[in-house]
Amino acid sequence: MLVAVTPSGAGGLLRPLADDGTPAGPEQHVQDLAGAVERVESRDRPRWLWASTAEIYPRLLRAGVRVERCYDLELAEALLLGAEGAWGQPRMLAAAIARVQGRPIPPDPPARAAEPPGLSQESLFDTFDDAAVVPLEALTAVYRAQRHRVEALPELDSAHASAPRTGGMRTLIAAESAGALIAVEIGQAGLPWRADVHDALLRDRLGPPSPVGGPPARLAELGVRLNEALGQRVHPDSPAELLRAFARAGIMLRSTRKWELEHVDHPAVPILLEYKELYRLWTAHGWTWLDQWVTGGRFRAEFIPGGVVSGRWATRGGGALQIPKIVRQAVVADPGWSLVVADAGQLEPRVLAAVSGDHRLARAAAEGDLYAALAKEAFDGDRAKAKVALLGAMYGATGGMAAPALAALRRFYPTAWDLVEEAARTGEAGGLVRTWLGRTCPPASVSWREGYDEPGAEAESRGGAKGRARGRFTRNFVIQGTAAEWALVLLARLRTALRDLRAELVFFQHDEVIVHCPAEEAETVAAAVHASADEARRLLFGDTEVRFPLDVSIVERYSDAK
Repeated sequence: MLVAVTPSGAGGLLRPLADDGTPAGPEQHVQDLAGAVERVESRDRPRWLWASTAEIYPRLLRAGVRVERCYDLELAEALLLGAEGAWGQPRMLAAAIARVQGRPIPPDPPARAAEPPGLSQESLFDTFDDAAVVPLEALTAVYRAQRHRVEALPELDSAHASAPRTGGMRTLIAAESAGALIAVEIGQAGLPWRADVHDALLRDRLGPPSPVGGPPARLAELGVRLNEALGQRVHPDSPAELLRAFARAGIMLRSTRKWELEHVDHPAVPILLEYKELYRLWTAHGWTWLDQWVTGGRFRAEFIPGGVVSGRWATRGGGALQIPKIVRQAVVADPGWSLVVADAGQLEPRVLAAVSGDHRLARAAAEGDLYAALAKEAFDGDRAKAKVALLGAMYGATGGMAAPALAALRRFYPTAWDLVEEAARTGEAGGLVRTWLGRTCPPASVSWREGYDEPGAEAESRGGAKGRARGRFTRNFVIQGTAAEWALVLLARLRTALRDLRAELVFFQHDEVIVHCPAEEAETVAAAVHASADEARRLLFGDTEVRFPLDVSIVERYSDAK
């Protein structure tokens, strides 16, 4: 059952629909949208059709209303535009309606700025703008058009990374919509955070904070020592000044990055490296961050499904995906509760084995340590060489010391090699590649570098160095993007498994998930995580030999996880 929803003030419009989007009942105007949704959800458990989960679901959740399923029109529109070769075109509801009606396409409004939870006014005014009410007929017309567009996509030939997949797109839209629900729930649940522990570790590393708002005591001390070691006054956080100071000492540097400084023999270097580490801690996760982002014993970030071009999640504000190891000491379960922390090991190489259909690589990926299995079969027992070869194939590191290892990989696992090579050639030629379920990479004319996790120069044109850089991007896009799909399906299955427990999903990052649960539920949650990973494997890849093992830890604090 499908129910279309468009909000208005504290109420809204609802209408039951058949699966094809045609009306299955009368339109209803309700004064209390949350109450109406709760009644229908408990009775029918429908799939809710709405414009944007990020806009509608937070208000429902704050009213105590959870829904099991939805269809997010705006997320679906973005996926379909990419599959149709129109990646990056306006995808919000107004643009989607204009496409259906054959009108000029309005641009999407700019993304709103991140607001720390203590500054947000959303919870004070949980109503919707009456002027922005969208007629249900327009909403359902977009849904029907999207169904037709999905059906119009050609079938995917699984041997070719550049072809789309019809059934895959339906699954991807469902998974992306489920992810949107989970993102809101994670953001509202919040990651358990002990402000007192955080403050103590800051004072231990940085010294007491400055009473006038400047650098804390330890940074001030290191600044003085750095000036003494260099024999001149510099601002330690100014790369230009540091480069000039080292040049006066006869040391020519291209940058002040850690990997370059570590090779320099000068008494200022260890002081500068310590300063840089502590400065990052102070500016990124210091007292200002703690005051802004941790409220009521929880760190609440806004998670954005598909926020990276590969489909990985992003966050808006708070740096939730860059929590340093030392700060994880402050992530502590509530008394009587535990954290179940699950991390997928060797995920992307295993995805390559699954999507390529390379039987020898799949047999290796059936083992607990994929690299050790490769080493035994193809690299004379050298695990390090096997790892270099496989990562080089996926990330495009094909020269230098990696070349001999890659030659062995190409000889023993030609089907896997051909898949990433074809993706690279397609990208170099300016073509499009797709993930297993059909997420499409940006075209060559669009800047894809921002937010993508593969190092390399930005590529916006064909041929030459830029074409090769784009080839490295597309080579990994099909793997990293499919890994993101597997993780998204795992999340969706795990959310369903936790439905009847008190456990809450509280964090997700690429291939890692954290569940906060009563201690007596921890073993049940751990088993559910393993089961969900296997369900995701079977749903995406069928009867493959490849396994996706997880390291699962039951701990009191995040820093104690494996």
